[in-house]
Amino acid sequence: MKVDIPNNKQLILFDGVCNLCNSSVLYVIKRDIKNQFLFAPLQSNIGKQVIKKFKIDTDETDSILLYNPIKDKLSYKSTAALLTAKHLGFPTNILAVFLILPAFLRNWFYNYIAKNRYKWYGKKESCIIPSPELKAKFID
Repeated sequence: MKVDIPNNKQLILFDGVCNLCNSSVLYVIKRDIKNQFLFAPLQSNIGKQVIKKFKIDTDETDSILLYNPIKDKLSYKSTAALLTAKHLGFPTNILAVFLILPAFLRNWFYNYIAKNRYKWYGKKESCIIPSPELKAKFID
């Protein structure tokens, strides 16, 4: 199964009803000056395609996913977040230094935040609806 996105882009899949996730997407969009990323909610058609292709158990992984079509590789949790940050320029790209830590350690912190994100930041009734200016950054 081929996930249909341009090879020069990476796809960030996120929880479309999570306020923290939506704020994070807007943060990335603002700093993606090289226009390297496309976005889609996990709940979208393309999100479901990626989940199916990589056999992701959404009960276990409901986090950010980063799909690289050139490598046909999926990163998730803290690895996806840090690989994204690596491409955003200074000072955000400095966070990539945490990739030297073992994933189990990074993901312990990531999972703690993910587990509490609705309680701390709230939840939307439906997925984000991008403004006309941002629409080109989102795919379904």
